[in-house]
Amino acid sequence: MTKDQLAARLQHACEAVMAAEQELTEIDSKFGDADHGLTMTKIAGAISAAVEAADGGIQSMLDDAAMAVMTLNGGSAVPLWNTWLDGMQEAAPEREEVDAAGLRAMFANAFAEIDDMSGAKVGDKTMMDALIPASEAIAAYAGEDEQELFSAAAAAAEAGAEATKGFVSKFGRAKSYGEKTIGTADAGATSMAYFFRGLAQA
Repeated sequence: MTKDQLAARLQHACEAVMAAEQELTEIDSKFGDADHGLTMTKIAGAISAAVEAADGGIQSMLDDAAMAVMTLNGGSAVPLWNTWLDGMQEAAPEREEVDAAGLRAMFANAFAEIDDMSGAKVGDKTMMDALIPASEAIAAYAGEDEQELFSAAAAAAEAGAEATKGFVSKFGRAKSYGEKTIGTADAGATSMAYFFRGLAQA
């Protein structure tokens, strides 16, 4: 996969998140601050602009994206997304091509970094409910087809986000609502699932 091909997938991912702004706001308005849609639109916009303007190789592009997110104001999502992207760039190649093994390494390191920061597990009703299964799907993919890799990750992320409807919130403002949060998906998991859905579009 070339840098330009990865950049196109990242642009699709950002577009998918921005298109879901209203849905994310609606979800977050039930038990959160009703700002997740706006925050994720800011994050996706920053990533998109950085990717579009990036010079150099894949690592440089992802470093620019992480730095662009870091400068934003937007609650807990900003440092989490910055950490994930920063972890990705740490394991990315400096050159303008990456194979499936390289992608696995990038996403594995990205997950290790955010997992260390977040502390949330599957069932805690956070963005990790989508990111953990997506990361596991990438790690488990043994083939060489990048499309299959991203499709597997997207399906896992979507299933993970859907499953949050059955969980009680254990983090953030929603935690205080307890069992009332059952039946509503987690906004963070939903936005992450949209991002992976976009990555699966070549």
